[in-house]
Amino acid sequence: MVEPVRGIVFDVKRYALHDGPGIRVTVHLKGCPLSCWWCHNPEGQDFNPRLLFRGNRCIACDRCLCSCPRGAISAEEGRMTTDSNLCLACGRCAEACPSGAREICGREMSALDVVEAVMKERIFLEQSGGGVTLSGGEPFEQPEFVYAILEECKRRGIRTAIDTSGFAEADVLLDTTSLTDLYLYDVKHMDPERHKEYTGVDNDIILSNLRKLRESGAAIVARMPFIPGVNTDDVNLRATGEFLAKVGGVAALSLLPYHSAAEDKHGRWGMDYRLSGALPPTEYSLRRAAGIIEGCGVKVAIGG
Repeated sequence: MVEPVRGIVFDVKRYALHDGPGIRVTVHLKGCPLSCWWCHNPEGQDFNPRLLFRGNRCIACDRCLCSCPRGAISAEEGRMTTDSNLCLACGRCAEACPSGAREICGREMSALDVVEAVMKERIFLEQSGGGVTLSGGEPFEQPEFVYAILEECKRRGIRTAIDTSGFAEADVLLDTTSLTDLYLYDVKHMDPERHKEYTGVDNDIILSNLRKLRESGAAIVARMPFIPGVNTDDVNLRATGEFLAKVGGVAALSLLPYHSAAEDKHGRWGMDYRLSGALPPTEYSLRRAAGIIEGCGVKVAIGG
């Protein structure tokens, strides 16, 4: 039975087109052991639900103050403030807010809840050859939840994919191979020290797990965020191509062009954005990088 298995989800994105083949439902799970400078989902790094407050939307109507069971909200000079030490992120203030100033990121769901949400889009998934993609955060931070979702999806004939950083216990990844049709696997940087600088962890476990996953016969598309000044130098590009060629059997490497949309997200969550001012790559630099990697014998796609 999957019903008792519960986890924390921060988004269920319908009609996703860049998280695997066909039309997908992408389920974003909370919690991530990495802290990438360019993280597009910073709200997913922390495992616990969090309150997002948009002060520019607040109309100081006091409804949130009256709804809070912990007395965490107070009014100071016409502004509503929240004591983070008292707030449990229960969501009652967000429900009471008429202007959308308050939002809870992260809610507890059962595996069955997740699959039922996916099933609502089943006709589109089947017609397009799509399915469900478990993403994050890092989905393998909630392994039992992931396994239960995959198991129920397979029972109902839904195609499955996992978008992962690869930073997890090898046994945890390998336990999902019989239930997963495709792994979208991040290869961010080949140099362990540079990888640690930009993500908070080195890449030894990640590269080792990619080898083991491929040896198990899993279908893999590698994905590389292409970020000028971070990982786009020729040395890293060749090292990436040579590594993937040696692993063998990886369907392709997707180069994902950097964009700065995440900067606004970091600001809304009160988090520092360490790539402020970075520019997206040019079309020429992307084509040139693809040529270098393809020269190593690895198929390259630009974009998701």
